[in-house]
Amino acid sequence: MPATGRNGAEMRDPMFHHMRSCLVVIDVQDYFLKKLPEAERAPLVARIAWLMRVARALQIPVVATAEDIPRDGPLVPALVELLPPGEKVFDKRIFGLGDQADIAAAIRATGRSEFVLAGMETDVCVAHSALGLMAAGYKVAAIADACGSPEPHHTAGLARLRDAGITVTDAKGIFYEWVRDLAVHAKVLGAIGREAPPGVTL
Repeated sequence: MPATGRNGAEMRDPMFHHMRSCLVVIDVQDYFLKKLPEAERAPLVARIAWLMRVARALQIPVVATAEDIPRDGPLVPALVELLPPGEKVFDKRIFGLGDQADIAAAIRATGRSEFVLAGMETDVCVAHSALGLMAAGYKVAAIADACGSPEPHHTAGLARLRDAGITVTDAKGIFYEWVRDLAVHAKVLGAIGREAPPGVTL
């Protein structure tokens, strides 16, 4: 899965840009959500949904997966309805999405060089996918409050990613890196509304 290529200035820039980004939504299925404490499930989905709305407002492509759909079920409906028209949910059979040919082709087809990951589970499919994308030459971020695993695995997964040099930030942080200025900020909130998801204060 060769990277799209990044110039020297882009490689030195630690921030993420909406014109170079793709949002990847990984395996947000009831099968995995039910492993979390009940109080954490709806807020997690709400934060991922909000990121998808932000991405749509900024014309950021979204790639979505669900693991072993016949066995584990589909991506949750609240997220399916936010996918761009015509976008499919990939039936993921390999923990690291970049190792599955059809998903790797979709990643390349975005033409983007920066990948922002949300979903489940932090220490397995999110971690494997992030590490694989980084190894392929992409810049990668994992959104800590938009990823989930039962503890202590969520914390361990985030530590693994940080130790590997992957950016770990939160939904608010990536939002402001994507919008960058007051004009774009106002445009995005005008499109999606000003109400932030649980745990996010703009």
